[in-house]
Amino acid sequence: MKGQQIDIIKFPISPLAKAGILIKNMTDNTNDAEHDHSRPHRDDHCLLMIATGGQFVINIDFENNTITAPAMLLIFPGQVHHIISARKPVGWVLSIDPALIDKEFQLVLEKGFRLPVSVDSKSGFYEHVVILTGQMEKLQITADNLYTVRAIHSILDAMLGLIVGEIGTIHTHVKTKANRAAVIEQAFIHLLKLHYKNWKQPARYAAELNISVAHLYDTIKNMTGDSVSVYIQQYCMLEAKRLLCFTKFTVKEIGYQVGYEEPVYFGKLFKKVTGLTPLQFRQQYHD
Repeated sequence: MKGQQIDIIKFPISPLAKAGILIKNMTDNTNDAEHDHSRPHRDDHCLLMIATGGQFVINIDFENNTITAPAMLLIFPGQVHHIISARKPVGWVLSIDPALIDKEFQLVLEKGFRLPVSVDSKSGFYEHVVILTGQMEKLQITADNLYTVRAIHSILDAMLGLIVGEIGTIHTHVKTKANRAAVIEQAFIHLLKLHYKNWKQPARYAAELNISVAHLYDTIKNMTGDSVSVYIQQYCMLEAKRLLCFTKFTVKEIGYQVGYEEPVYFGKLFKKVTGLTPLQFRQQYHD
């Protein structure tokens, strides 16, 4: 283990953040970045990019996303990402503590904001988002009391509401918390992210959610197209991919970290899900 990278680097929200939010203007070069955004890493908070100008290439969990402004991108906690290129960037990047995001909004954002969203620069939606973000930036500079911070939180909530409304019109199948199935799906995904290493059986999740295994199976199948077991396996293999690419752990060590103590079984499962052995995947990515 000596000399190995212990884990994928995870950065907390900046100490410059005031009450869980930091608005960074892309054109402001007075403050150097607190960490190297060109290196693969995770964050323990959400990153919302609102690009009003420029072109970007950002890799998120092995997918290169080309973003041409005006556009928005949301990166969720735990996703491994890094900037490949940024040409003439204009706009803002907001670091947001997930606790500030309304639970109803989270349902829609988690489901419908997995890819960059292009925005019509002539639309009222774009105008409102730019005005609200600019106002938050101005208030942040003078946020020297509790009430100013509360005002920033209120504006953030209003802006996220606009974004959720826009995403909801693009992804009309996305439901809010009035849809019981969406609530169960979101709760299941939340538990999976916390317990994927030790909870491999659908029954464990069903018990925690106080529903039957059959109800959980039908809900996840209808919402995602995959069974609960397959969803669990896919998430574990995504985490294994991250560790294979961004750490120097052995395949055996990575299998253990994602909850599989038998290396042979882990290798077979990884190949079943990805089509490659763990070593083939690691070599392919580094080549």
